[in-house]
Amino acid sequence: MIKIELKHLFSPGKIGNVQIKNRIVRSATYERRAMKYGIVSDKLIELYRELAEGGTGLIITGAIGIDPKATGGPDQPYLFDDSHMEGQRKLVKEVHNYSDTKIAAQFVHTGRQGTHPKYTSVAPSPIEDKSTNKIPKELATEEIEKIVQNFVVATRRAYECEYDMVQMHGAHGYLLSNFISPYTNIRTDEYGGSTEKRAKILVDIYNHARDEVGKDFPILIKLQIDDDIPSGLKLEEGIKIAKIMVDTGYNAIEPSGGIGESISLNKNPLPSRFVKSPDDENYFLDSAKKLKPIMKDCPLILVGGVRNPLSAEKILQEKHADFISLSRPLIYEPDLPNRWKSGDLSPAKCLSCNSCFMTMMTGEVYCVVKKKLEKKRLKKEKQKN
Repeated sequence: MIKIELKHLFSPGKIGNVQIKNRIVRSATYERRAMKYGIVSDKLIELYRELAEGGTGLIITGAIGIDPKATGGPDQPYLFDDSHMEGQRKLVKEVHNYSDTKIAAQFVHTGRQGTHPKYTSVAPSPIEDKSTNKIPKELATEEIEKIVQNFVVATRRAYECEYDMVQMHGAHGYLLSNFISPYTNIRTDEYGGSTEKRAKILVDIYNHARDEVGKDFPILIKLQIDDDIPSGLKLEEGIKIAKIMVDTGYNAIEPSGGIGESISLNKNPLPSRFVKSPDDENYFLDSAKKLKPIMKDCPLILVGGVRNPLSAEKILQEKHADFISLSRPLIYEPDLPNRWKSGDLSPAKCLSCNSCFMTMMTGEVYCVVKKKLEKKRLKKEKQKN
């Protein structure tokens, strides 16, 4: 039997000055495991310990709220107050003490897709959200500047908690992607109009955060490159925005696409794409191939339906991406990287059925398929005994 080595997938790589032991990234995933007031819980720490134990090179946390008004739902962790720092430090320390895995804090403002019952959703422009029939409040200039500062202060707190890096969530219809989209931003001031003006908030966040944490702390961005709706951001302009991010200095880009309304406005929305066959895998790869030539020395993190270690290896070998990002497969198998590294090169067990997405409506996010199989196994064992 010929032994296949994943030389590229399990080679070290750098983001900024931080070396990561392999090219496998856990993409930010909403977990619903924080305690009241956004405090880190023991359950949340245990989840990250399992990911670190499983061999992931870089863990990007589930989105962390940078403002009480910016949160996406219950049980989401926060880092907009010093009271949140003790739990965040404990989480980072657990990951670092357990393994050589690196960890990044992802920051979000939910924007027009905000669901907090106490606060009105906000956006660059008051464009109705067709999925909720709600019209967000248009942000004043001084409110935008305050939001920029909130991202900056959260970055400083993450630095003080000893995170290895941070990632700004600029995708999926949340506030930062609302600004860069012509569908949700029809402003005529310094934050709207041209591509450069719509991207200004992302440039401002980077520059001000860099002043706070110095030149050696990596700042990443999950970047919207395609809204996946008829009148939204298209790939051609998404590439232009990515170039602005590269020139600004962001240390890595994880391109993504789709917004909440994609499901109702598009027959084949990206956020709910099922991977029923190998032909459905790697669904952002074509976009990545178009992005890579403008990336210079900025690493590209490929996310979207990556299920096969052999295809991941080929993507890296052909230099279409620098890192491979996984979300749903690691919900099913937090030890997936170690399985692949050990020589078991069968694809991820995740069926991409999206049942895990539905669990977040009621409580902690988990793999429904895995839980059903576990129940069957326990039932058989009980019958034997």
